[in-house]
Amino acid sequence: MCRHLAYVGPAEPLGRLLVEPPHGLYRQSWAPRRQRYGTVNADGFGVGWYAEGDPVPARYRRAGPIWADQSFADLARVVSSGALLAAVRDATLAGADAEAAAAPFAAGTWLFSHNGAVKGWPGSLAPAARTLPPEDVLSLEARNDSALVWALVLNRLRAGDEGGQALADTVLEVAEAAPGSRLNLLLTDGETIAASAWGDTLWYLALPGGGTAVASEPYDDDPHWQEVPDRTLLVASRTDVLLTPLKEPGDTALAPASAKEPRT
Repeated sequence: MCRHLAYVGPAEPLGRLLVEPPHGLYRQSWAPRRQRYGTVNADGFGVGWYAEGDPVPARYRRAGPIWADQSFADLARVVSSGALLAAVRDATLAGADAEAAAAPFAAGTWLFSHNGAVKGWPGSLAPAARTLPPEDVLSLEARNDSALVWALVLNRLRAGDEGGQALADTVLEVAEAAPGSRLNLLLTDGETIAASAWGDTLWYLALPGGGTAVASEPYDDDPHWQEVPDRTLLVASRTDVLLTPLKEPGDTALAPASAKEPRT
């Protein structure tokens, strides 16, 4: 369980997106408004961002609550970026792997976060783990469900899948292996955002000056925030948002066609 947010658009100070909003991710660490599971996200936090001209993101992660880090707000005030992914964590298993278990996870140009929990972990995903290259399993950054889900996503990205396809196929694979799992995944390469709504809340905001924010819950009361329906894949750029329904494993009915959401 956690709260997370991704943004692509004009460069903004990190704090303007994470700390300054009245219900931003900083406040969501102790007072989320729409979190369905858990109440306090104090088991770690992280933010990854992209510097101009460098496709490989930087990360700042800690094992404790974001409000206890005396340096973060000052860092966020002066560091600007046109793309970021951040998360505050409520651990499924408290204390597991400390900072290494805090999102965002990273590889190459990608940043990833998982809001949710895999039912029956770890046994439920043992068959899926056996489909991965052994070196990927042995080099998992943390021994938790999110790290293994990230390995499954990354394996698909390395095979050539686009971000949205990699997320969708991983969600359906894990949901079939572990029914009842909550699989809100969030992925960015600094240019686009892919996200799944599967068991928890997800919202997006098309910003009037250009740019898109995707978050577990709105960071302010702007009426233009749009809720993403459950069982939906979102793919967003700085100018467009595309929503595609995801089918439950075993559902043979045709899913409705994708829909591009207009910007207002």
